[in-house]
Amino acid sequence: MDLAYVCEWEKKPKSNHCPSIPLVCAWSCRNLIAFTTDLRNEEEKDLTHMVHIIDTEHPWDVYSVNSGHTEVITCLEWDQSGSRLLSADADGHIKCWSMTDHLANSWENTVGSVVEGDPVVALSWLHNGVKLALHVEKSGASNFGEKFSRVKFSPSLTLFGGKPMEGWIAVTISGLVTVSLLKPNGQVLTATESLCRLRCRVALADVAFTGGGNIVVATSDGSSTSPVQFYKVCVSVVNEKCKIDTEILPSLFMRCTTDPARKDKYPAITHLKFLARDMSEQVLLCASNQNNSIVECWSLRKEGLPVNNIFQQISPVVGDKQPMILKWRILSATNDLDRVSAVALPKLPISLTNTDLKVANDTKFFPGLGLALAFHDGSVHIVHRLSLQMMAVFYGSSSQRPVDEPALKRPRTTGPLVHFKAMQLSWTSLALVGVDSHGKLSMLRISPSMGHVLDMNMSLRHLLFLLEYCMVTGYDWWDILLHVQPSMVQNLVEKLHEEYMRQNAALQQVLSTRIVAMKASLCKLSSSTIARVCDYHAKLFLIAISCTLKSLLRPHFLNTPDKSPGDRLTEICSKITDVDIDKVMINLKTEEFVLEMTTLQSLQQLIQWVGDFVLYLLASLPNQGSPVRPGHSFLRDGASLGMFRELMVVIRIWGLLKPSCLPVYTATSDTQDSMSLLFRLLTKLWLCCREENHITEPDDALIDECCLLPSQLLIPNIDWLPINDGIISKLQNKQLVRLQFGKAPGLVGHTVSSQFDAFVRAPGQPKIDHLRRLHLGAYPTEECKSCTRCGCVTMLKSPNKVTAVKQWEQRWIKNCLCGGLWRRMPLSYS
Repeated sequence: MDLAYVCEWEKKPKSNHCPSIPLVCAWSCRNLIAFTTDLRNEEEKDLTHMVHIIDTEHPWDVYSVNSGHTEVITCLEWDQSGSRLLSADADGHIKCWSMTDHLANSWENTVGSVVEGDPVVALSWLHNGVKLALHVEKSGASNFGEKFSRVKFSPSLTLFGGKPMEGWIAVTISGLVTVSLLKPNGQVLTATESLCRLRCRVALADVAFTGGGNIVVATSDGSSTSPVQFYKVCVSVVNEKCKIDTEILPSLFMRCTTDPARKDKYPAITHLKFLARDMSEQVLLCASNQNNSIVECWSLRKEGLPVNNIFQQISPVVGDKQPMILKWRILSATNDLDRVSAVALPKLPISLTNTDLKVANDTKFFPGLGLALAFHDGSVHIVHRLSLQMMAVFYGSSSQRPVDEPALKRPRTTGPLVHFKAMQLSWTSLALVGVDSHGKLSMLRISPSMGHVLDMNMSLRHLLFLLEYCMVTGYDWWDILLHVQPSMVQNLVEKLHEEYMRQNAALQQVLSTRIVAMKASLCKLSSSTIARVCDYHAKLFLIAISCTLKSLLRPHFLNTPDKSPGDRLTEICSKITDVDIDKVMINLKTEEFVLEMTTLQSLQQLIQWVGDFVLYLLASLPNQGSPVRPGHSFLRDGASLGMFRELMVVIRIWGLLKPSCLPVYTATSDTQDSMSLLFRLLTKLWLCCREENHITEPDDALIDECCLLPSQLLIPNIDWLPINDGIISKLQNKQLVRLQFGKAPGLVGHTVSSQFDAFVRAPGQPKIDHLRRLHLGAYPTEECKSCTRCGCVTMLKSPNKVTAVKQWEQRWIKNCLCGGLWRRMPLSYS
């Protein structure tokens, strides 16, 4: 493990951010991190309880909001989509936060619930019934269905038709469980019930879910001499009211309390966690004294109940009819450790087909198998989630020491040590975030090999497997990019493409845009592949335009049973290889292409991009030997060239209806038919590579004609991408980057960034809306938003009123072309 970056608060004379007690943080599947601080005002001598949300790619761009909680925040919890956040406090108030205008740096409190005056100690969203199992031992399989399988898992509560009902469950310090359900009409149904008839204090609690749709709650009063209690909670809706039923499950005593040598050594239970939200059969417990801790892992198992011979004679036990009971059994326990300050559990749903602790040799160092323990001396240990054996270690500045030095024999340093008070592992367990006792946020890399020597192929295999997992689930893969070195990029992109091509056609279609976005983010990390980033983003834009323009076509007769106009267009354009655009047109039913004049005119900017890009590609054909030139990969991509060809035919037909919607070219001759010329050259190039396994070189005549294009038409400048201002490219050399909340770092000093700047507009030059293809001027006056992943910029508010353009804009209301989240940009962006 090593530090990637740290981010600190600026010291101010009158108000400062200080760590809240307790300090909590949460990491979403979209790589958004939420954490708490208290804002201390020195003049008014009061504390404001703040919630901060950052995107891991732009950690300095923090969104800080006064939570409105009157007491300290005790819990933060993201939903399964990573777009909503729950916060709960020590006064029983629970608030649900959601994005304003789908912006990652703008949030608002929408709904909530309250158990007045009763501090919340555990909080969770209800399970939506979606569970995917990772089979690490099958990471070499060709089929995604073998690597990632859907597990049968019931939602906590369902609406009519089986749709999961949204809501949350919380446990309070007085032993109450409260459930709030979000109805489709916006109403909140809330019910509160006691966990058991004899209520007692609950100092620690956690929530997990069973495959049958039930909820399991674990509680402890904080004393190691008291049992850890477990309860089954069933939620239902009866007569438009929420109903809660509870049932007591088997409890356990920690092993350290029954050991005569340690009976009174660890008086307090300080951490109680299920190993996963959907794994109610395994629990992690930590007991501590002032200086030391011990950690135990327990598992709930079904065991046969022995039947006395007397009763067997009366009623013999036959076959599987032996009575069974549930019993907690200890799996593993650590020796005496330094005092544990925080625990972070893995979120990867790894399926271990081998029994419990026995894992295949080539996967025993897989990152998702480890959980993180932070200690008061500043160190962090990654231990196996079942055996609790050491897998990796990180020493903070205050904890440098030999690994084999016993914890009990080290001299104590004077003064409090800086240590993590809250930690979270990323969704692939390749990164860990910690907030320390000074309020500083630290991002740590966790090596895929867990510090052990693995060959390059094995490390690549781990990274590839996790990239595939993110591709299938839709989770953000920023934490995987932390470990990708420039030398790995080419290999990873090729292997990712190979694995993708092995899948069936239906799955390929579903993942088609996601894999292109993934390749783009990988290629951004190497100077030798940086030009391909432009190609991949252009391909995403092409796919989106093709889908949108084809969706506008309508069959002449609504009850036509055969293919849609878009499908027929693709079929006819692939069959008819004529280089004359008019001869291709006559095979189409032109009445299917009739649109309103205002609609056609509103699409002119998108149509212009298609025309400009085709002209740029053909003009660059004579320079095809230079792979560092943007657009190079399109010259061998038959599928993309085929899309351009289809769009040129559609544009030609629309031009007959509304000539002003046609792309505008600056030609040297007034009589030249630019569209026919470009279609003829494009078709010849497409014929060379239409069959992926039989690509031929363009003939000299085609290259000569393309050489003449600059003398016939003015070649446009293509606006590729904005400046990449993310942190990931600055972490390549594995040097610690120090940041400050609220202050963006400089962009100087990285070779990849400097080479990338050749394809972007320099600061001070006119800006462009990358989705609407509108020019915004050198200093835009309209509010804009940018993608957290690729940097794509677009206006926040739509200037259009035409339905067709609104349909185009609605596609990107939540996410960018590449799937990244949006963030609001300042008006003075450059």
